[in-house]
Amino acid sequence: MKVVVGLGNPGPKYETTRHNVGFLTIDRLIERWKAQGPLQKSQGEIFQASVHGEKVLLVKPQTFMNRSGQCVGPLLQFYHCEANDLIVIHDELDLNPLTLRLKTGGGAGGHNGLKSIDESLGKNLNGYHRVRIGIGHPARLSTADTATPRDWSRLSPADYVLMPFLDDELSRLDPILDEVTVAIEEIIQGKMQTAMTRVNRQK
Repeated sequence: MKVVVGLGNPGPKYETTRHNVGFLTIDRLIERWKAQGPLQKSQGEIFQASVHGEKVLLVKPQTFMNRSGQCVGPLLQFYHCEANDLIVIHDELDLNPLTLRLKTGGGAGGHNGLKSIDESLGKNLNGYHRVRIGIGHPARLSTADTATPRDWSRLSPADYVLMPFLDDELSRLDPILDEVTVAIEEIIQGKMQTAMTRVNRQK
């Protein structure tokens, strides 16, 4: 069984914010895979699907971002999952807006959701798969994405991640979510290296 976790904050207030790109991705996967649910378990909303013959849980932690591990850790323990069974989708300040990268393992890089998950899993389960969706850093937006208002570059990262995507950005995010769907299907099939080679070489 695989567990696919999208990071975000619950509630309509945060629905289309940059920090919630993980939730937006889970919504796309639920639709594409016709997942059943939700089931309320381990402080999360959980949907079930079958992908290439593999049982998959799609998870939206309802703990708020900084406490994501309170959902993910107990869930993996309950289902006796290993690090290789976990795929986490999250926003990434250090990637240009609306870019996609994949990796396995590594540090939290200042992301509080990942930090919480790492603390809940311990070192033995740190080598999980990560789907990183770039949102850009506010200090670099004027050069990274000229479509973004310049005054946003004065926002702190903490405030910036809670800003909603612009309508134009949501339109450009749509094909990225399709690409994420393909990549996650490959990871589920044990083709992480294939997915990384294809996705990470994209500009």
